Amino acid sequence: MWESVALTLAGAAGNNVGKVLQKKGTHILPPLSFKLKVIRAYALNRLWISGFLMDMCGAALMLTALSQAPVSVVQPIAGCGLAILCVFSHFYLKESMNGLDWVAITLAGLGTIGVGVGGEEQKVDKIPLFNIPWLVLSIVILFVLLNTWLHIYKRQRREQELTGPEVIEEIIYGLESGILFGISSVISKTGFVMSEMGFPKIVVPAAISCSVGCSAVGFVYQTRGLKHGRAIVVSTCTSVASIVSGVVAGMIALDEHLPTAPTGRFFLLLGWFFIITGVILLVSSTRIIARL
Repeated sequence: MWESVALTLAGAAGNNVGKVLQKKGTHILPPLSFKLKVIRAYALNRLWISGFLMDMCGAALMLTALSQAPVSVVQPIAGCGLAILCVFSHFYLKESMNGLDWVAITLAGLGTIGVGVGGEEQKVDKIPLFNIPWLVLSIVILFVLLNTWLHIYKRQRREQELTGPEVIEEIIYGLESGILFGISSVISKTGFVMSEMGFPKIVVPAAISCSVGCSAVGFVYQTRGLKHGRAIVVSTCTSVASIVSGVVAGMIALDEHLPTAPTGRFFLLLGWFFIITGVILLVSSTRIIARL
């Protein structure tokens, strides 16, 4: 279990730090396109290529962790990537951090320890196939409701000529992207479980391909939210929705369950609470400090 925790932390660090290095490298690069000259410029940029390789290595480590541990353990710990990113930005990019940031990072670290202590290896004997169609239907209905709400909200804003932050739009796009990221982890885990149960080995690359597609759609929704919305709201909703949806979907689709021992169950639930609280504080610390 602790090996999976370490792999998840390393993978989350690689994903988040890699994206920062890629973003920093693009400052002197043209917009990405399929032109040979542009592709060569990206490939020769050491900062961008280092970030890209770190991002890919992080993804590989996350997949390795998912092959060994339940989604209910991996997905919450992956949310700690934001805390790792803040520490990296503080020491490498020399970005300042307030006291609340350090409190949030401490909570995320304690939550990780709690999940590691409370989590237990689970042997899946069979996949509840009857639950999967209901899970897919529930997600489709949820997205239909969210997008209907978004459409009505946008129409009301146009009719009333409202200005200011589009709070509902930020929340909806954040929730949709987080749900897709959480489901992406469950799809990957399902492929590994089916392979262990004797299904053809092709199920693993097929599941990973579906997972990548799901994450890609999630990034589209997240980008839409960040384009006109506030990063603080979108990031909070994305992170929390990713953790919650991953855990719930894992329990429904893979028959994962809480630890049988009361002590283990307590530490796991406490770890989830600390991680979610830490993530929320981390993305909203500046605004909270300003209000105080």
